[in-house]
Amino acid sequence: MLTSARNEFSGKVSQIRPGAVNDEIEITLAGGDRIVAVITQESTRSLELKIGSEAIALVKAPWVILSVPNSGVRLSTRNRLEGTVKSVKPGAVNTEVEVALKGGETLAAIITQESANSMGLATGKPVVAFFKASHVIIGVRA
Repeated sequence: MLTSARNEFSGKVSQIRPGAVNDEIEITLAGGDRIVAVITQESTRSLELKIGSEAIALVKAPWVILSVPNSGVRLSTRNRLEGTVKSVKPGAVNTEVEVALKGGETLAAIITQESANSMGLATGKPVVAFFKASHVIIGVRA
C-alpha cells in the first residue's frame, strides 16, 4: 500500500535477532520478499513482536534507492527488492517511480529526474529497490 510519504507493507515476523541494544526484525511479505529492520529492544517488547506475529513495515519513498539489475552495484543496504516499473511520474525536480513487486505489492521511490532518465526508467523495465534496515519503521495494527 502506498501513502503520500511512505510505503506500507504488511507481513509476518519471520526472524528476531537480538543485539546488545537493538534487535534485527525480519518481516516476510505475502509474495515472499523479506524486509529487515533494526529497532530498539524496547520497541520489540512494546510492540509485542514474536515469530509469526503480524507487523507493518514503513519506508519513506525518498529513502528508496533504485538500480537496474546486474549493474554490479554493491551497497551496504540490507533490503533488496526486485520488481518492474509500474509508473514514472516526473515532477518539477524529482520523479516518483512506482515499482510492482513480485507479491503484488507496490513500492514508491522518489529520485531525481536526471537519475530516472539516465537509467531509462519506463513502464515494464526491471529494477532493484534498496533501502537501509535502519530506515524501516515497524508497527502493528491495534
